[in-house]
Amino acid sequence: MDQLSAITANDLEVIRNPYLAIGVVVLVMLAVIAFKKMPRTEEKSESLDISGTFKRLLANRNYREGVIAQMFYVGAQIMCWTFIIHYGTEVFVKLGLTEQAAEARSQMLNIYAMIIFCLSRFVCTFLLKYINSGKLLMLLAAGGMLFTIATIFLNGVAGVYALVGISACMSLMFPTIYGIALTGTGDDAKLGAAGLIMAIVGGTFLPMAQASIIDMKVVFDGFSATKASFFLPLLCFVVIAIYGKRSQKHLPK
Repeated sequence: MDQLSAITANDLEVIRNPYLAIGVVVLVMLAVIAFKKMPRTEEKSESLDISGTFKRLLANRNYREGVIAQMFYVGAQIMCWTFIIHYGTEVFVKLGLTEQAAEARSQMLNIYAMIIFCLSRFVCTFLLKYINSGKLLMLLAAGGMLFTIATIFLNGVAGVYALVGISACMSLMFPTIYGIALTGTGDDAKLGAAGLIMAIVGGTFLPMAQASIIDMKVVFDGFSATKASFFLPLLCFVVIAIYGKRSQKHLPK
């Protein structure tokens, strides 16, 4: 178990550090944009109204909730892709594999999850021709919730397959939330887009919170802490589903 803990800590550090660095860079750039006066352009004689834009965006509930949903989505994606290796290793070791073989198999399943993610994006893009984007987002989040519940409560390989299946539901969430949140923002979308990109900070603190739960080893009177930690991605999908439902009234039929 000490070796497994060391592998888990290393995997988390590999994923966490780049996102922390990106988050710092984004915050610095936002500060520069906020405090540095924008240059004049040929199209407009006035500088960009940073203060006014921020006020309008903050007053826009659809945009504001979109940033929150995006933050939870990025967190869910990183958690499901990072800890699939830990989850799978724990399951396969219990089934009799060595830790090294279990980890190798889990890494392969992680690759399969990413392939499913890419293929599902084409399918979901096709569905957008027939389904309101807010409704599709809600349905995808509901699917993510079901797969996550299965991940938590199913035993053996079935739980691992459920975790892999979550990727199919996450495939189009980022661009869908992005588009919905910017609907109706007009010229404010230029800075509004930056806020949605900054939502990647969800990929820093949420995986760290999940890792803290996993480190508990056992919770709920013998229930695996690894399985219990996936209540966090479940919460993320609940937030996204609510946003998909609430956003439908802001979108064309």
